[in-house]
Amino acid sequence: MNVFLHHLTKYTGLSQLHSRTLETLQVNLGARCTLECRHCHLAASPRRTEAMSETVMDQILTWLAGSNCQNVDLTGGAPELHPLFHRFVTQLRNLSVNVQVRTNLTIYLEPDMAETATFLRENQVALVGSLPCYLEKNVDAQRGVGSFQSAIQAIRMLNTLGYGLHPQWPLILVYNPGGPHLPPEQNRLEATYRQLLHEQFGLFFTRLITITNMPIGRFKADLRRQGREEEYRTLLEESFNPKTLEGLMCRNQISVRWDGQLFDCDFNLALDKPVEATHSNVAELSATDVIRPIVTGPHCLACTAGAGSSCSGVLV
Repeated sequence: MNVFLHHLTKYTGLSQLHSRTLETLQVNLGARCTLECRHCHLAASPRRTEAMSETVMDQILTWLAGSNCQNVDLTGGAPELHPLFHRFVTQLRNLSVNVQVRTNLTIYLEPDMAETATFLRENQVALVGSLPCYLEKNVDAQRGVGSFQSAIQAIRMLNTLGYGLHPQWPLILVYNPGGPHLPPEQNRLEATYRQLLHEQFGLFFTRLITITNMPIGRFKADLRRQGREEEYRTLLEESFNPKTLEGLMCRNQISVRWDGQLFDCDFNLALDKPVEATHSNVAELSATDVIRPIVTGPHCLACTAGAGSSCSGVLV
């Protein structure tokens, strides 16, 4: 049974969720990453080889040139690892669309990647960086020993470029829980991050967003190992908040996988659940495919629990 649809009908009378005007195109450039985080829903790692082809990139650019979509969200894996990353970002900015990159932060310490950070600054690309806690032991437990200090070093370098200090160079940090619980209140947590990161390391960032862990991928496997999968599923179900439905990211966003396949969100991409539309590939995407029924499942309860969760943080 689709528990999410059961709750949708119970609280709103609706039998299905539908998308609206497309505001953001999320592009997953590949699954390769320099880290192998315990909570990663895509199971990204240094061993993954999937990567978007130049053909698919050109199809995206062609579609954007003829659309009203003004925002592109680049993700992965680590999108910066794609060999055509610089070319693609330049072409996106030439279309005058807003571009943001979801980064693991530590990648900018890799050889030649400091130049990538400078390139992103020159193109006024926003950065959304994963820093799942302000405590070293918690971050290292999720992302690997030494990852916290590497992230701190990377943020310091980004600050020297103006990121987190000036409006034209946003540096947004992302928190996610280390276990089977909902994130704390976003504004209060941001204040804690801001105080501790500045007092201890002299760092600055634009804002913090909190994201609820999706019970899929590595996080789901971790829950099973701990025998806490049912506990977490119950928490999400009991925390369902119908007020979050209006702001769900899938209603104004569509995701493109590295092979051009379309999904309602990056989580459906991870589950290989394509859009329900006449065309499910970016090469064929039309205006009639933008307004569509959204593919849902029990995992959607993570986005509607408590204050809600999306790629841009809380919803209510």
